Amino acid sequence: MTSSQIRTLLSPPNVPEASQKALSFINNTFQSLDDLDALEDAVAEAKQRDEQLKAELSISQESVDALVARTREAAKEHTRTVEGLALQRLSLADELSYLVTQLSSVLSHGEASSTLLEDIETLHRNLKELQSVKGYVQIIEHALKLSEAACTSFTAAPLSTASVTEYQSLQEFVVKVSNACAGVEDGAGAQTLNLITFLEAIRDKCWEDIKGTLSSSLLAASERIGWPTPVDYIAHSPEDRKSFERAFSDLLKLQNTGEKIRPPNAKERSEKDGLYPIQALIQPISLRFKYHFEGSRQTNRLDKPEWYFTHVLNAIHEHRPFMESVIQPLLSSTEYRGIVASREFTLLLFPLLSRKLRRSAPSLLPRPSLLAHTIYQALVFDAAVLEDHFSLAGTSAAAAENQWNGISDVILGKEEWFNAWMEGEKQFADDQYHNIIAAVDAWQIAQDTEEEEDLGSTRDLRATASARRLKALVEQVTDRYSPLPHFSHRTRFLITIQIPLLENYYERILSSLDAFETLSSVLVRAVPGALASVSLGRDDGTVKVDTRRLTDGVEGVQRLCKAWLSARYMQTAMEGWGEELFFLELWTEINHRASLRSQALAAASLPDPRTDGSAVPQETVFEELITQYEKLVLRAENIIVQQVCGEVEGSLKAHFSATTSPNPNQHAEDDIAVSQTLLGPISLLSTHLAYLRTTLPQTIMTSLYRRVAGRLAEHILQRQILYRGQISALEGKTIHVECELWVETCQSALGGALSGGKNRVEAPWLKLLQAGRLVGLEGDAWENVEDDTFGTRGQEEWEDLMLEVTGASEIPRAEVQRIMKSREDCSY
Repeated sequence: MTSSQIRTLLSPPNVPEASQKALSFINNTFQSLDDLDALEDAVAEAKQRDEQLKAELSISQESVDALVARTREAAKEHTRTVEGLALQRLSLADELSYLVTQLSSVLSHGEASSTLLEDIETLHRNLKELQSVKGYVQIIEHALKLSEAACTSFTAAPLSTASVTEYQSLQEFVVKVSNACAGVEDGAGAQTLNLITFLEAIRDKCWEDIKGTLSSSLLAASERIGWPTPVDYIAHSPEDRKSFERAFSDLLKLQNTGEKIRPPNAKERSEKDGLYPIQALIQPISLRFKYHFEGSRQTNRLDKPEWYFTHVLNAIHEHRPFMESVIQPLLSSTEYRGIVASREFTLLLFPLLSRKLRRSAPSLLPRPSLLAHTIYQALVFDAAVLEDHFSLAGTSAAAAENQWNGISDVILGKEEWFNAWMEGEKQFADDQYHNIIAAVDAWQIAQDTEEEEDLGSTRDLRATASARRLKALVEQVTDRYSPLPHFSHRTRFLITIQIPLLENYYERILSSLDAFETLSSVLVRAVPGALASVSLGRDDGTVKVDTRRLTDGVEGVQRLCKAWLSARYMQTAMEGWGEELFFLELWTEINHRASLRSQALAAASLPDPRTDGSAVPQETVFEELITQYEKLVLRAENIIVQQVCGEVEGSLKAHFSATTSPNPNQHAEDDIAVSQTLLGPISLLSTHLAYLRTTLPQTIMTSLYRRVAGRLAEHILQRQILYRGQISALEGKTIHVECELWVETCQSALGGALSGGKNRVEAPWLKLLQAGRLVGLEGDAWENVEDDTFGTRGQEEWEDLMLEVTGASEIPRAEVQRIMKSREDCSY
């Protein structure tokens, strides 16, 4: 029974609640007078119930008192037990604290000595480590003994199969330990790996020592026959030759034995690996190379890479007879008969240069000129070696590599070094280009020199100094990168250096033509006088520059001719380059390789390569640039024609105004004299034609002359004859004389530059000449032509008449009638 239950039982009766229940009972039971009859029975029953409850209460009170007494005794007993347990807990806590203090680490309390437990654990751990170390040391000791025995076996007896028994034992022991350690748990995995690596190093070092022992014997024998100087083998004694051949053969046998008993992956091939005896013969040459080019001697110069390249080339050439006449026969009787001794010797000399280049490259990177010079010498060396018919075929490296990349690949094969070279070359080319453009004589027409080669159909093509120098610069860049062995490197040079040079020059000429057109036609003619002078502000005042002087007269045409010559010269040069074998091969490779096509697509001035890469490209690599320059040439020609014709036509305005006004003082009998107003335009045309004749090629000059003369002839015909109004006979004769004067002026200015003589000169003027001769007719000739032209004479007969009278039949009959009607004395 719980304490709450006990408290409930001990609590006094609730009188109000009992009274309330009694009242509620009476109200519910006796609701009327009739119900009072049962009141006495209810009272009696209540008294009986009260007595019963009192009896139960007395019994219950006794039970509660007994229960309370028992509970108090039990509570006192439990209290005594708790107090005892608390004392026991405190005692145990004190004892535990003492034990913890005795067993805790010395580090936590700063005491001078460790606990016994720590001492035991440390000793146990050290014992396990010492046992492990003892096992490792025993393994290493055994391996070292086997290695020493293997090396001793090669010095104590001649080389034989039994000589390698100790080495085989060492190799088998290493394999056994490796297999035993393969199942070790991960906890000691790192130590196991280090042990195996160390044993394999002992095994490989043992083999190198064995090879070194035999190599020393070969070197001693080779010194007796004069190696490493050029060897006269026959001149030495038979004993020395036999000693050399025996030592050479022993090394070959050792290599053959090693290939059979050593694991194939015992050591990865390096660039120094090759035939053992030739490796040994390389050692004194390597020492001499280090003495001259890796020490403090004056021969070790960073700016003279050609010295050590030449040194190695000389070694290759000097010892080739010895390799071919002595070493090659020694190889022919062994398993290495497929090795070409001279090529193997050359191959094993390459590491000398590779090591030198790798050590020199960091010092060369900050000096682009020396880096470029070193790479150029490396490429020259590679070319010289290949010219001597070197290849990896017939060498020990033939199985590992397919193609020799060359010594230059030491630098070119490393992206960082190649990019540094590219940046230096680009900077050099850009500087040279800016010097070319900024030169005082950049746009002066250069004098012809004997070194000018055939440039296609325009052998008489002149050029500006900048165009010639740019052509030489581009060819210089080609010479510098054409020896590169990889097409990817060549493509980067083409796209990064050469194409931008040609693009920049194109933009320079294009901008000059844009400026010329702006000054000469757009603003000057739309707003006359607007650009007659331009003020250039300076600190010390204002300078007036007459912009018309930049475009008018021969000086303006001269600028256009310089632009034309520059563009045409580079266009012709690119046409020649595109047909060269070097660029044909490069463009073919770009079309065939996806990686190169992606680079070409990024260059806007290259033609779009074929995506399939199967068909042979029909265009050249410079096709797009040639098209752009061709447009420049055509544009310059159009501006020249427009400029010459515009100036002559502008100068003719005064003459047309003077000749169309009637002259009251002029009579029919007056002598016909050329108007003074015509002398200016004729002189201007003569000056332009003379300059064009001396500047441009004959074919271009002929084309421009035809266009200029044809346009001027049409202009004069329209203004002087067709739309002039009525013409008198005297004026007609004057017009005739003027027309003939135009042709005579052209004939004189051209000075026989046109093949075909006077007929070629007259050809563009024939319509004007015919019209002038028609209006200048008089007398019977005029009447006959008039009658036949307006009459019923047949067309063919009429054309014959025109040829007979005017020397030409260029104008249609209807237009001839119109011309004749312009005469005042025309009867029709």
